Amino acid sequence: MGFLDSILGRSKPKQANLDALFMVPSAAITLQTTLGLTPTGDGSVCYRAAAGAGFSQTQTDVLELLRDAADAPDVEVSGDSFGFTWLQVHRAADDTSGLCTDLHAVNTGLEAEGFGPALLCSLVPFADPSGRRVGLVYLYKQGTFYPFAPAPGGGQHRDNLLEIQVRDVLAAELPVEQEMSRWLAIWGAPGL
Repeated sequence: MGFLDSILGRSKPKQANLDALFMVPSAAITLQTTLGLTPTGDGSVCYRAAAGAGFSQTQTDVLELLRDAADAPDVEVSGDSFGFTWLQVHRAADDTSGLCTDLHAVNTGLEAEGFGPALLCSLVPFADPSGRRVGLVYLYKQGTFYPFAPAPGGGQHRDNLLEIQVRDVLAAELPVEQEMSRWLAIWGAPGL
C-alpha cells in the first residue's frame, strides 16, 4: 500500500490463501477427538456464476478435471435461492485430504481463469452421532475459516454454542475469522 492510499483510507483487500484448505484434514482430527465431530465426506464451493461462454467453459473444464481423475469423486452442481451456484464434491468420509484437494482444484481453476471475484466460500461439513452438524466455511475474500452450525430440529436457528466451541478448538490450527459479523448464515448449503 502506498503513501497516497494510506492518506485516502484505501486498503488492499486481503488475498485468499487457498492452501489453507489443506489444513482442514488436521483440523478434522482435532474436531473428532475433542468434540466427536467427523467429516461427512461432502464438500462444496459456492460462487456466483457469470453469464457467458467463458465462464460456462471454465466450469465445464473444472468438472471434467474432477471427473477424469483416477479416483474421481461424485460431483454435482446446484443453485440456491440466493442465486449462488454450489459445486458439490462427494467422497468417502475418511478421505478428507482428497476432498480438500478437490475443493482446492475447483477454487484455483476458477481463480486462474479470472473468476476469483465470483468465489464466495468453500464448505466442509462435519456431524456427530447425535445429529449435530457444523460446517467449516472458508471465506474466499477474507482468507479465513468460521464455523456454521444449524440448530437441530430445522428452521433457521443457529447452534451458537457449538460454533463457539469449534472456533475455540480450532483457533490454533486454522486462520479463524475473528469478526463474528462475517460468520454468514448459509441456510440450505449442501451437506448441512
